[in-house]
Amino acid sequence: MININSDLGEAAGFDEQILPHIDSANVACGVHAGSATETIATVRRCRELGVEVGAHPGYDDRENFGRVAIPLSPEELVQLVRFQVGALAALAPIGYIKAHGALYHYCQDRPEAADALARVAAEFATGLMGQPEFQILAAARRARIPGYREGFADRAYLADGRLAPRSQAGAVLAPEQAAEQAIRFARGERFDSICLHGDSPGAAETARAIREALRAEGIATGPLSGRGR
Repeated sequence: MININSDLGEAAGFDEQILPHIDSANVACGVHAGSATETIATVRRCRELGVEVGAHPGYDDRENFGRVAIPLSPEELVQLVRFQVGALAALAPIGYIKAHGALYHYCQDRPEAADALARVAAEFATGLMGQPEFQILAAARRARIPGYREGFADRAYLADGRLAPRSQAGAVLAPEQAAEQAIRFARGERFDSICLHGDSPGAAETARAIREALRAEGIATGPLSGRGR
């Protein structure tokens, strides 16, 4: 079984079209984008559709949509993430934490930052989502909490396993390409979840294409809770 997740609650305008095609929503906590109203509405819709809610904390940097790295001490990072996850946890049970944008990559590269992220996840009795072979999942193992291996269906990869920068031509895949990549990921044993970005152009079409492609291949999908490694 594979999981389909998407970053939502960021006021990108595609959430309502994406939600019926995913299993888990990485809900923005109103800091890097969106608002309290947007977060509440997204959580409400997730609960109506039976979509698992994951926390999607990011940098407090709306101007750059949380996509510019801001160096933080481990304690500053704990406080930033705890604030956001706590707000979301007041609305719904949290299935996992997935950091957003530059915060995700900052933690992927730094053991001390990843450990701070894991500390918050442990406080909320949940797990972390991250890319295989990077620091977030290593921190989850150290903290003995669930870790969910994520692949990005809608993005091209560099040779070292990192995502190609959005500024690079071809970095964001078309819906048909994303569906093909999702099938490859789902057929392998390297990933627990497949992500599509909710703010990308054509995100709703990508979500539909991925869901339909997996269904056509007879590949089951479902929530992440209880499947941590």
